[in-house]
Amino acid sequence: MSWILQQLAAHRAGQALGIYSVCSANDQVLLAALKHAQRQGSPVLIEATSNQVDQFGGYTGMRPQEFRAHVLALAATVGLAPEQVILGGDHLGPNAWQHLPAAEAMGHARDLIKAYVDAGFEKIHLDCSMRCADDPAVLSDEVIAARSAELCQVAEQAYARGSQTGPAPVYVIGTEVPVPGGEVGEPDVIAVTRVAAAQRTVAVHREAFEARALSKTWPRVVALVVQPGVDFDHSRIFHYQPEAARELAQLAEQGLGGLLFEAHSTDYQTEAALSQLVRDHFAILKVGPALTFALREALFALSAIERVLLPPEQCANLPGVLESCMLASPKHWQKYYTGEPAQQALLRQYSLSDRCRYYWGLPQLRAAQATLLANLDASGIPLPVLSQFMPLQYEAVLRGELPVQAQALLQHQVERVIASYARACGERKP
Repeated sequence: MSWILQQLAAHRAGQALGIYSVCSANDQVLLAALKHAQRQGSPVLIEATSNQVDQFGGYTGMRPQEFRAHVLALAATVGLAPEQVILGGDHLGPNAWQHLPAAEAMGHARDLIKAYVDAGFEKIHLDCSMRCADDPAVLSDEVIAARSAELCQVAEQAYARGSQTGPAPVYVIGTEVPVPGGEVGEPDVIAVTRVAAAQRTVAVHREAFEARALSKTWPRVVALVVQPGVDFDHSRIFHYQPEAARELAQLAEQGLGGLLFEAHSTDYQTEAALSQLVRDHFAILKVGPALTFALREALFALSAIERVLLPPEQCANLPGVLESCMLASPKHWQKYYTGEPAQQALLRQYSLSDRCRYYWGLPQLRAAQATLLANLDASGIPLPVLSQFMPLQYEAVLRGELPVQAQALLQHQVERVIASYARACGERKP
C-alpha cells in the first residue's frame, strides 16, 4: 500500500494525521522541503501544477519526466532516498487549453495525464471544472465528471502499460476548486461548499467512473476538493472558521463513502487553524505561494544585510533586478495588480498572492541570487546585523540550530512554513 493510502487510512481510523502537499517548482523551496523530510525521516509530497509542468514544458520548461529527474537530483544532494519522494500533479485537465474547443483541449489533457503517469507521478488531481471555448457558460456536474473519468481511464491504461514499480495512482476529484494562486476578488467571506453539492459531486463522479468500467479504481479516489472557507488575496487572509465547516466535517465522518477532503489555498493560515482543518477531515493541505512568499522575505532580508555590509557597486541589488524583470515581462502580474503605479509597485514585491514567484527562475534573477549569497558568505554576517534583519534566524543561530551561512538562513525561513504544516499533519520530532 502506498504511503498516501496508509496515511489517509490512519486518519479514517481516528488518528489526527494528514498530508501536506508542497506545490512549487522553485529550487530553494524544493530543497527546504526535501531537507525537512530528510531530517524527519519521513516522505514528502511535492506537486507540480499543470501550468508549471506539462508535455510541452509548461512555464518551467520541464516536462513531467524532467521534473521528476530534477526533484530526485535535488533529493540526492540532501541525502533523501528516492522512495521518500512522492510526486503529484495538480489541476490536471484542460486548464491550459481553455481557449480551444473542448475536443481539442481534452486531447491535450489526455496527453498531459499520460505524461504524468508515465513519469511515475502517484497523486493525480483530476480537474475538469473549467469551461473550454465551445462549452456553455456553466458546465454541468455530469460533464465535469465524465471528463474526469475519461482522464482517469487514460491514467489507468498508462499505468497498466508502463514499467513503473511504484504504487498505482491515487486520485482527487472535485468541482469547487479555488482559483490557483489565491486571487479571490472582493468578497468579505469565502462561501463554504454546501453539503448537498459535495454529495452530488461524489455521486456523479462515481456514476461516471462506473460508466467507464472504473469501479475497481474507485477505492483509489481518496479525496474531494471542497472549499472550507479559507483563501487569501493580495493583502487579506480568510481564516478558517470551524463552525462554518461543521456540516462538511460531519459529512466526511458519516456519508462520503470513505473519501476525505483536500483543501487548496491554505497558505498563511495559522498552525492552529491547519491542525483544526486536519481534525475536521481536510486531510490533504495544499501550500504554494506562502512558501515562495517566505523565500522572497528571506531574499529581501539578506539583500538589506548586503546593503549594510557592502558598498553599492558590489551589491547584487536583487530587489531591483526583480522589479526590472517584472516590468519587462508583465504578463504574470498585470491583470491581477490594479490601481495606481505606486500601488502596483507595492503589490509586485509584497502581495500575498506572490506573483513574483513566476520570475525567480529567470537567468538574471538566478545570477543576482547567486551573487547575493556569495557576497554574504564572503563578507560574513555579524550577529547584531543578523538580529536586526532576520531575528528568527538569529534566535536559531543562538540555539545552535543554524549556521550563519546565507543559504542556510534562506532555507530556514522557508522551512519554518513547511514545519508548521508538518506539525499540523501530525508529524513529530524524530
